[in-house]
This record gives sequence, structure tokens and C-alpha cells, in this order.
Amino acid sequence: MIESVYNNFGFVGSLFVSLALFFFFIFWMAGVAGLCENRKYGRFQSLVLLVAILIPVYPVGWIVWEMIDQKRQLKKL
Repeated sequence: MIESVYNNFGFVGSLFVSLALFFFFIFWMAGVAGLCENRKYGRFQSLVLLVAILIPVYPVGWIVWEMIDQKRQLKKL
């Protein structure tokens, strides 16, 4: 698999693809951790965690949305 990525994108392209996948994984884990700590979902907490684990785009989108929301709140101060 690494060889096919290297053959398709070259050295610099495969480096960027690898870094992008690494950052996506880090943001996914951070999003799942943030959703675990967030208590506003109440009895649906287990369902939210299941969706976050099965659909990796959801926690990444959630963490980006939280960062934008915190930036807005800081601008109001």
C-alpha cells in the first residue's frame, strides 16, 4: 500500500498524504475524547459515541465546529 501511494503521488505527495491521514487520525481521537467528556447529550451519550466511532468524519467536524464556536465566544469578550 505504501508503495502504491508512493508510485501515484511521488515522494512529496506521499509525504503530504501521510501527514494528512495522521492529522485526521489525531483529530478523530480528539473529537471522540471531547464527545466522551461532553455531557449535554444525556441518555443519548452512548449513541453519540457509537456514531463517532463508526463515522470518523463526525467527531472531526464536531471538533472543528467547537473551535469555531470558541473563537466566536472569545471575540465577544
